[in-house]
Amino acid sequence: MATVTYDKASRVYPGQDAPAVDSLDLQIEDGEFLVLVGPSGCGKSTSLRMLAGLEEVDGGSIRIGDRDVTHMPPKDRDIAMVFQNYALYPHMTVAANMGFALKIAGVPKADIQQRVMEAAKLLDLVEYLDRKPKALSGGQRQRVAMGRAIVREPQVFLMDEPLSNLDAKLRVSTRTQIASLQRRLGITTVYVTHDQIEAMTMGDRVCVLKDGHLQQVDTPLKLYDKPANVFVAGFIGSPAMNIATFDLVEGDRAQLGEADVHLPPAVSSAVKAEGSDTVTVGFRPESLVPVSSEDVGGIPVTVDLVEELGSEAYVYGHPAGPKAEEQSDRMRSDTVIARVEPRMAPHKGEKVTFTVKDGESHFFSVKTGERIES
Repeated sequence: MATVTYDKASRVYPGQDAPAVDSLDLQIEDGEFLVLVGPSGCGKSTSLRMLAGLEEVDGGSIRIGDRDVTHMPPKDRDIAMVFQNYALYPHMTVAANMGFALKIAGVPKADIQQRVMEAAKLLDLVEYLDRKPKALSGGQRQRVAMGRAIVREPQVFLMDEPLSNLDAKLRVSTRTQIASLQRRLGITTVYVTHDQIEAMTMGDRVCVLKDGHLQQVDTPLKLYDKPANVFVAGFIGSPAMNIATFDLVEGDRAQLGEADVHLPPAVSSAVKAEGSDTVTVGFRPESLVPVSSEDVGGIPVTVDLVEELGSEAYVYGHPAGPKAEEQSDRMRSDTVIARVEPRMAPHKGEKVTFTVKDGESHFFSVKTGERIES
């Protein structure tokens, strides 16, 4: 096991002006499960492949433990990688696939058999050891790919979207198995996914990337509760956070259409200090509660759709009222999302007034997009 350090590591693809990964500074602790997440093209897979030695590092350095592996061949880095497409040999049995790297490395046959059996027991693959990959389900093939990585006993596991080929139900069960297995083995793991729910449920910490730049790295709960900027706020959370640009009114109020949000003194001062008369306000769907239409500062919403999930329901609507219609372009998307009690959900076309729970608004600079602490 070992730490992993990206020290201002950059990658610029030939013919491209902008780096795919730009001066990435990241410290991954010994035994930690770190997830790299972000939209397509954000640099997460490139970052992983730089660590694996499959992409060149054009600037900065990468270390595994005390070793500088920046320009070291992949075979000498003591890492094991699990790919999206499993990459199993179709003509070999499960046991042969799992032990192939050890065979190439010249490990004695008895040791290979022992390590393959130990990994097979961990992954519930013992009864499949004599089968070929074509006789296995997608989830079983993924476990074989995991087993092939485990038997090598590497310092670092690298996983590049290993669950993307599985169906939704199997993804949920397999991600639980992977996270549980990693904690049992205690091996430093770097995991890439575009699925932020996967990231939040699996990682000890989550690293959010955008356009090759590190946006924030923190525990899942801190990312959710204190996003560093507007991008992280909108990306983390499902359904997404409601985000809009409000006008400053009377110094300590933020107003958009009929919606009215109280600004904490620290936020009001910060907005004034940067010379702005607007502020970006975000609030999670669960932070909205239905109130009487007569309540001052409520957010009137016309219901467009209700998602009923059994244990909860989500209302999707658009701001109602004449002022809201005039300023609809001020919403990041002209949609308001609120979580409601499933047995008391409104119907399509109804008008519902919501208010934001005290202390659950998030404030961001309109100029920089950075979080303003309240």
